[in-house]
Amino acid sequence: MAIVGLTGGIGSGKSTVVRLFGELGVHWVDADDVAREVVEPGTPALKAIAEHFGGEVLLADGALDRAWLRQRVFAEPEERAWLEGLLHPIIRKELIRQLQPENYALPYTLLVSPLLLETDQHQLVNKVLVIDVPESVQLERTMARDDNSREQVERIMAAQMPREDRRLKADAIIDNNQPLVEVERQVAELHNQWVLDFS
Repeated sequence: MAIVGLTGGIGSGKSTVVRLFGELGVHWVDADDVAREVVEPGTPALKAIAEHFGGEVLLADGALDRAWLRQRVFAEPEERAWLEGLLHPIIRKELIRQLQPENYALPYTLLVSPLLLETDQHQLVNKVLVIDVPESVQLERTMARDDNSREQVERIMAAQMPREDRRLKADAIIDNNQPLVEVERQVAELHNQWVLDFS
């Protein structure tokens, strides 16, 4: 089973494009969803995090206090390294499991990951698809969607791979700064190509 990695900067419209692939019957897995699933209450990973950081990493209902943890690991690089060392192998294993659906007719699946190229997740994929829009569009869309300040969005964008570097690593690029009908055409074209390539 071939795996295509779908990535793009914040606000590039990854979810719109992945929905279009989904409408064509393509199975996809979102790395962000998997990252949340592996630390749900009752998981071994959450137990290890609570043992390491203490009870204040948990909310009253026993769920992970993401905001607290994010602050802590960004302030202390060695804690971030510990957390990544724990979670990355667990996330990777679960991604591989979910990317191999049973009774699936198509020859490829999609791994949707905003940090595909910044992490070792790119090692899981046969091809890289980049969803691309100008940086000004990323900024506008993200500010409108998340009610974030310009500074906040610019910080997030600065932490991601630069647009040009991402484009250089792509096997295919979808220009998502187009009318929806044009984006649909690009998706259909790539889908037909990959069904041929991977069959």
